[in-house]
Amino acid sequence: MRLHCAPVLLQALSLELARQVVRAPPGLHGESVLFQPLTISSRPSRRLFHAMKLHEAATAPNCRRVRIFLAEKGIEVPIVPVDLGNAENRQEPFRQKNPLGRVPVLELDDGTFIAESVAICRYFEQLQPEPVLMGGSDPEEAARIEMWQRRMEMEIALPIMQVFRNTHPYFAKLIEQYPDYGEGQRSHATKRLEWLDRELADREFVAGDEYSIADITAQIGIDFGRVTRFKVTEETPNLLRWRQAVSARPSAKA
Repeated sequence: MRLHCAPVLLQALSLELARQVVRAPPGLHGESVLFQPLTISSRPSRRLFHAMKLHEAATAPNCRRVRIFLAEKGIEVPIVPVDLGNAENRQEPFRQKNPLGRVPVLELDDGTFIAESVAICRYFEQLQPEPVLMGGSDPEEAARIEMWQRRMEMEIALPIMQVFRNTHPYFAKLIEQYPDYGEGQRSHATKRLEWLDRELADREFVAGDEYSIADITAQIGIDFGRVTRFKVTEETPNLLRWRQAVSARPSAKA
């Protein structure tokens, strides 16, 4: 919601909001949930969504995508850990939340489940538009960010993840691996990192001058690549500069 009012009225409204605590509808077990008051400022206030639950695994890159997104928004949601090592995500109780057995899954207070990390990010972008991470109401900006987000997902993050899935011992007992395909994806991802380095020569962030979900997707993919010996070095100076910048953001710790 955008406010258009005189400065005096805006200041008075801010003070009034600061005094209030908003009570949410009852949660899943009938309890009342308290939100932090909203603050009108140039930076997002911290918002607690106690009635929601985020089912996720700390080591999964797509889960980290959501955590970084929420950190940038200043949103906190209770975490429910999912034990991937013991295949909890493949058991029936979890498959009732997501039949595909994948994390993350956002559970709303009415029992609705939203899977897929970008879909969860989209939900929170609509719920709390500021700061804008997916283009906002500008059609051209939203399309450009989605274009680059998709490129980062398909050309960098997914190939790096496929190297891990198909070559790392962790997955040997969980799925049928294809090592040759994994090594082919390593070559593809390496070439795409060189391509991204060239793209970053004339702009600060992946989709333009502003940080966006496209940067988050690239970041979680490249960081996950450390497990399978992907490195960003001075041989790709623009990519190195970008990675140092996004890694310095507080959200990178999410």
